[in-house]
Amino acid sequence: MADQNLNQTFSYHLQIASFDIPTPLSYPVFTMGLLLYLFSVFCNLTIMLLIVTQRTLHKPMFYSLPLNDLVGISSMLPRVLADIVTQTHSVYYPTCVFQAFVCHMYGGGVLFILTAMAYDRYIAICCPLRYNAIMSPNNLMKIIIFMWLLVIALIVVLLALVTRFKICRTTIVDTHCNNPSLVRLICDDTRINNYYGLFITAVFQGVSLLVVIYTYIQILITCVMNKSSDARSKAIQTCGTHLVVFLFLEFNACFGLIAHRFQQTDPFLRRAFGLSVMVFPPILNPLIYGLKTKEIRQNVLGFYKRKVSSVK
Repeated sequence: MADQNLNQTFSYHLQIASFDIPTPLSYPVFTMGLLLYLFSVFCNLTIMLLIVTQRTLHKPMFYSLPLNDLVGISSMLPRVLADIVTQTHSVYYPTCVFQAFVCHMYGGGVLFILTAMAYDRYIAICCPLRYNAIMSPNNLMKIIIFMWLLVIALIVVLLALVTRFKICRTTIVDTHCNNPSLVRLICDDTRINNYYGLFITAVFQGVSLLVVIYTYIQILITCVMNKSSDARSKAIQTCGTHLVVFLFLEFNACFGLIAHRFQQTDPFLRRAFGLSVMVFPPILNPLIYGLKTKEIRQNVLGFYKRKVSSVK
């Protein structure tokens, strides 16, 4: 009976790791984090509002990224900020599993979205005459739906393999819940979880990396062969920002995955990289893609000009 009660307690109440921020710094850190969160929400909501209200922006590729970024940063940062102030650092097990589901959906989603954007740029630069036929709204919608169904299916199986076990520990080693942290709560044989984790990593990281490498090699060849310096500079400018964001995400995600495989990795460094994956892309993406995409940039400027004029 005692063991049963212990398992029930472990199943519902967990302690979650923190950054051990000194008390005098907790409120300044909270304020800075809150401002970053509000800034990200404002930027992503602004882009989503424009996409909904402007018919010319009704493209699946436009609204997928800000929506995914908004869900990703909201799934983790508010809780981390609350823990910094309250110093509670506790979470219920079902809530932890749900947070892990949303976080992994965000991670898989952003990788696939950036991969789809790389393919879109490849068609636009290497096959400009066929772009409207290949990347039609109908085909784009099919790509987006398939992408999200694949992400959801892979993540559901990933967490179903975790929740089939009874846990025997109560400490989440990261500042937010994820699959590696949940697996560490289990004392039984988790080899199947590890094998599937490697498989899902290969799908998300490997497929995305191969597609991006292939598309950018083709884009590079096209740019080298293109005699128009203006077209070449526009292609490099368009693809350069996408490549920086993609490589930043890949580096952080790979480090976080590798860090969980090696016990000697500094916990603070592992948590910092895990946090950066969830926080920085949702802040940078609306600035990079919102301001670099001509259609969105023009509509944003026009929207705020109309607001200023109406106030006057």
